[in-house]
Amino acid sequence: MMSPTRTHSKSELEKLSHPSRVSHSSSLAMEQFKGQPRLPKFAVPKRYDVKLKPDLAACKFGGSVAIGLDIVADTKFVVLNAAELTVNAGSVSFTHGGSSKVFKPSKAETFEEDGILVLEFGEMLPIGSGVLAIEFEGILNDKMKGFYRSTYEYNGEKKNMAVTQFEPVDARRCFPCWDEPACKATFKITLDGVPSELVALSNMPIEEEKVNGHLKTVSYVETPIMSTYLVAVVVGLFDYVEDHTSDGVKVRVYCQVGKADQGKFALHVAVKTLELYKDYFAVPYPLPKLDMVAIPDFSAGAMENYGLVTYRETALLFDEQHSAAVNKQRVATVVAHELAHQWFGNLVTMEWWTHLWLNEGFATWVSYLATDSLFPEWKIWTQFLDELTDGLKLDGLEESHPIEVEINHAAEVDEIFDAISYRKGASVIRMLQSYLGAEVFQRSLASYIKKHAYSNAKTEDLWAALEEGSGEPVNKLMNSWTQQKGYPVISVKVKDQKLEFDQTQFYSSGSQGDGQWIVPITLSCGSYDVRKNFLLQAKSETLDIKEFLGCSVGKVGCGGNKDNAICSWIKVNVDQTGFYRVKYEDELAAALRNAIEKKQLSETDRFGILDDSFALSMARKQSFASLLTLLSAYREELDYIVLSNLITVSYKLARIAADAVPGLLDHIKQFFIGLFQYSAEKLGWQPKPGESHLDAMLRGEILNVLAVFGHDLTLDEATRRFHAFLEDRNTPLLPPDIRKAVYVAVMQRASVSNQSSYESLLRLYRESDLSQEKTRILSSLASCPDPNITLEVLNFILTPEVRSQDAVFGLAVSSKGRDTAWTWMKENWEHISKTWGSGFLITRFVSAIVSPFASFDRVKEIEEFFKAHPNPAITRTLKQSIERVQINAKWVQSVQSEKNLADVVTELAYRKY
Repeated sequence: MMSPTRTHSKSELEKLSHPSRVSHSSSLAMEQFKGQPRLPKFAVPKRYDVKLKPDLAACKFGGSVAIGLDIVADTKFVVLNAAELTVNAGSVSFTHGGSSKVFKPSKAETFEEDGILVLEFGEMLPIGSGVLAIEFEGILNDKMKGFYRSTYEYNGEKKNMAVTQFEPVDARRCFPCWDEPACKATFKITLDGVPSELVALSNMPIEEEKVNGHLKTVSYVETPIMSTYLVAVVVGLFDYVEDHTSDGVKVRVYCQVGKADQGKFALHVAVKTLELYKDYFAVPYPLPKLDMVAIPDFSAGAMENYGLVTYRETALLFDEQHSAAVNKQRVATVVAHELAHQWFGNLVTMEWWTHLWLNEGFATWVSYLATDSLFPEWKIWTQFLDELTDGLKLDGLEESHPIEVEINHAAEVDEIFDAISYRKGASVIRMLQSYLGAEVFQRSLASYIKKHAYSNAKTEDLWAALEEGSGEPVNKLMNSWTQQKGYPVISVKVKDQKLEFDQTQFYSSGSQGDGQWIVPITLSCGSYDVRKNFLLQAKSETLDIKEFLGCSVGKVGCGGNKDNAICSWIKVNVDQTGFYRVKYEDELAAALRNAIEKKQLSETDRFGILDDSFALSMARKQSFASLLTLLSAYREELDYIVLSNLITVSYKLARIAADAVPGLLDHIKQFFIGLFQYSAEKLGWQPKPGESHLDAMLRGEILNVLAVFGHDLTLDEATRRFHAFLEDRNTPLLPPDIRKAVYVAVMQRASVSNQSSYESLLRLYRESDLSQEKTRILSSLASCPDPNITLEVLNFILTPEVRSQDAVFGLAVSSKGRDTAWTWMKENWEHISKTWGSGFLITRFVSAIVSPFASFDRVKEIEEFFKAHPNPAITRTLKQSIERVQINAKWVQSVQSEKNLADVVTELAYRKY
């Protein structure tokens, strides 16, 4: 694939470097630098001396930067990044290292749309080393990017803290710089005018601290070579807990005053994870300290700044009394993810955003490796299937994008922090590791990190290391997975005692693409003792069953014998290690359904059959009725990951049924209630002594789905426990793992005429200072089926009572609230655009509210609205959301045409087991 990076030839460099060859107009000469995907390489930064003076009261900052540069081509221009900064043009100077001559620019111009600062000098700058000095001022903004302010309360008083969030392209909002990942340099950070009682942190340990009255100046040890997006500063009032790794790395968790105990679990995970990664990557953690900080206002989940990792409170803090098991797991996996970046991303950095997946896909995959090592009882690798499924869902859209995605402008980067870069990236790594073997894979990774440490790498560099370490054609195998969007569906059938495999590109729309992949096929026959694999390199391939699987000639699905001579079932993509879907002919599918009922398949394979069948039904390759029949085979399911996916599928099917066959909706809900009764009765309401972490997580999900589908006994018991909790916050009747389910349950009966539950939940929200509890309540409030309550909730999330980072939790409205939410978003779009601007949070508004619709008329309305209200930051997300609406609409039409659906639904809903 053609690289999005523009490489300037010598003649182009001369043209861009010499204004007489560009234009006779100075302004036109400067215009030549607009809109370029990359900065010109006239000058290369080597070292930054950054001084910042934040004013927390006035929410602004001043600063200066002295940048050590190598001028590598004749030029009168220096072009670097700056955005939303006021640059003091009179302060700008360039001093050549070989003389005392000072060069002053004749003109300095900022192009805000591109985030660049162009400095034009009156004469050619001498080639060689020099120092570019700039003074500037900026605003501590409230957008959660660049150098921004977050708020917290201390002794009842609202206070500001100063925080940085530079990834992907926002270091330029703090100081002028070469804000591209390949432009690595060292950084000497100094903070001036810091109130002496506050904690001031940066990437490296403090080198010197001078206190002058109520203010202090803090200087930090110079960093190793690193990219601008990893530079970090935090100034605020914090408590902390501390520990050390076995080789002396100091690790601290910082949090709001009074919450130090909530940081102990993350501290334990961090210390153990650093030691694990040191062994796995065969390279020690490169810095002398690691700080992890809980930030009250934070747009992402966490950010891997070198040596100073920042987090949402929900992703770092764990309260033994009030946090649920799912919160504990979230903290562990997020900490493991961010610490993986200290090697994969920080030490070895992607060369350009096209290779973002090298950072995020690997960190996602490795976080499961670490979490599994620390908490094997969590069976976290089975839960990796959630990552796989999310990747498959997004990549099943025609508006998806390749893993190696072309990026032509900084404004495009935010939208690729998505399930392709993270989840598909992690899934193809898992597929490759499974194919190459764990030991070879680890050894090759270590070699890759050592070779590219303190430098940059591209996808092909990783493939080269793995190819060298394994002797396998990794580059040829993996290019089909990273350089084209999408994935195949493998159709499997038996004909004349032969197994026939065909691959076609899968689209959720039902369309057929022309992609082709080299697919690592794994399959088992009647037993996991019989496991075979091969590479499907062509569109189709045929295998002899007896020759390939060792089975005697027999009819698949007819049973088996003690010697497993006759295959009773064939499962392709064993344990779901491959990033593809499988479609079985009817006979094979029936055999697998029978194997599920007889509990002969692993939980990962039960998950895979369910997930593939759901996707095929959505794409209209399998009937709605046959999918429901398959679901009935899971009636005695007890495994967490399978039931969790079954619940997700049931919500989606109920929404489609509400649009397609509203007269059958009550029967379908009754079927789902019956489907989950077995597991609900086994789990009960109260935690059991010694129960597993997975059972604790499952209990809340099961009760939640029963409440949503209107199970009266669940709703009654939830109401009783809720009122007991209102009377006594320490009652054992409402442990953290079921709180969200209970909150959702009481909202199912809330209405404008009966607002007591709604008002009580709002009171709980206002009383709580635990972020996890607040987000639980927000998402529960939105589930109310009364559109009038839905509107109240949506208006509430725009008030100052809800932090901007958390508003998206209030968007998960019920089916009956969809129209209300759409009207509300249109009416408030100007405010939403202004508040969330760019970044992935605004994309959540679009995807959450637009995607659930299932009408072609609605597609036209959505397109017309956004045509009149364009926003480049949501371009990709909007196309994907509209495609999802079209997919839903086609699915609704397909379901409506099924002639025997009513009979199947009625029989399943009231079948006696």
